[in-house]
Amino acid sequence: MSRESASPARGRQRRGEELRRHILFVAKDVFLETGYERASMDTVAARAGTSKRSLYAHFENKDKLFLAVLSLVRELYLVKLKTPDDYAGDPAEAVALFCGRFLQLMTWEPQVRTCRLCIAEAERLPGSARAYFDGIFATTREILTAYLAEHYDPDSASLAEDLLARTVLPRLFRTLLNIEEAVGDDPAEEALPEAVDLAAIRRLVSATLAG
Repeated sequence: MSRESASPARGRQRRGEELRRHILFVAKDVFLETGYERASMDTVAARAGTSKRSLYAHFENKDKLFLAVLSLVRELYLVKLKTPDDYAGDPAEAVALFCGRFLQLMTWEPQVRTCRLCIAEAERLPGSARAYFDGIFATTREILTAYLAEHYDPDSASLAEDLLARTVLPRLFRTLLNIEEAVGDDPAEEALPEAVDLAAIRRLVSATLAG
């Protein structure tokens, strides 16, 4: 293939990738606004400003579109979460800030709504619930486990599980049940000290690591 003929092909591929990503962001909003059952491929196509034929060329059905949206959610989440090394040089403080950031992100309203949506569809679409759990909770645990293995205990999977359970789950559970209000503003990292009780998280982390 000549350079001249390859260039238009690359251009079409790039436009196709850009359209696919645009569709995913639109679909994410549609699913969160209407729920899975009421969301339709017609609505997604119309909101994305594309044809149904083009939409189905990228995603053959709503289930696969939903799974792709969850993959996008995971990608965006991990960019915001980062790793404990990014937060502090002191290991205990790094772990505390990482757990605090996880809590901040998980109690952010769009994330709460996504989690509720996956719970609501868990019986009918177990694959989507598993994808969300693996993409968010399991990945976070793996990141923390790797850090703890490097700085504390090589056999640290249960330690990571315990830390996340103690620092994050109580408030997350209250937020999912609407007992506590979700965070409406974009969860900027600079707002972490105001978004979560870092003093309490530091105490829990210190006690857990010491034990």
